[in-house]
Amino acid sequence: MQKRQAGSISVVTSYDYTLAALCDGAGVDILLVGDSAGMVMLGYDSTIPVSMNEMCMFTGAVSRARRRAVVVSDLPFMSYQASREDAVRNSGRLVKAGADAVKLEGGVKMAPHVKSIVDAGIPVMGHIGLQPQTAVLRDGYRVQGRTAASAERLINDAKSLEDAGAFAIVLEMVACEAAEEITHSVGIPTIGIGSGNSCPGQVLVIQDMLGMYNKKELKFVKRYANLADHITEAVHGYQTDIITKKFPAEENAFRMDDGEYEMLKKGRRNGSGGDLG
Repeated sequence: MQKRQAGSISVVTSYDYTLAALCDGAGVDILLVGDSAGMVMLGYDSTIPVSMNEMCMFTGAVSRARRRAVVVSDLPFMSYQASREDAVRNSGRLVKAGADAVKLEGGVKMAPHVKSIVDAGIPVMGHIGLQPQTAVLRDGYRVQGRTAASAERLINDAKSLEDAGAFAIVLEMVACEAAEEITHSVGIPTIGIGSGNSCPGQVLVIQDMLGMYNKKELKFVKRYANLADHITEAVHGYQTDIITKKFPAEENAFRMDDGEYEMLKKGRRNGSGGDLG
């Protein structure tokens, strides 16, 4: 993937066939099967409980929906950190499930794992800045790169991932100035999420941008719709129609042929029950 003008790479998270097909049809460049599915789709409190089996299931659904977009799938927590062998093996599982590439969190320390995966023939997208898989174990969900020292560490992380063979890097909740310096320091695209508009690409969780997931209010999310209200209103209308017998209406029902119905009624009147010959 070549570096393009700022804002030209569109990335949307997808976890299911229906929304992935819609996003693919809308022309997004990358469908990211994020481990955020654990919270959005499965109701976990964080990404940590997400398993490889679950990621393979979501990846398969998304890959069957896409026609043109690149499918990138997250390696879940502890599926790659312990060893390079784990990293390669589990990356292979995601590719077999339908992914074109995998994404993992971490910079300098994870660069050897990235190289091993790339050497195995599997493209890798890096992820630095806020790392949700370990944020709860460190200093929580905080903006990264606000000091010169932390920004330099992120730049080193990005360079190490590029040297290891990553084709792109997600920058999550990185201060805008630091994100711009990182972007200028590497020759591969950066994909921003809460990191300003200097990154060549941007990513959002589809349920966030459509107003379907209301557990957290995130500053960096722009809502392009508020489907939660529409869905709730639609379901309420359905429930009301059932109570008032407006649904199902005649146009929603199926009818017997008149002759067959008359035969049924005649048989019932004559006491033949269900034995109509």
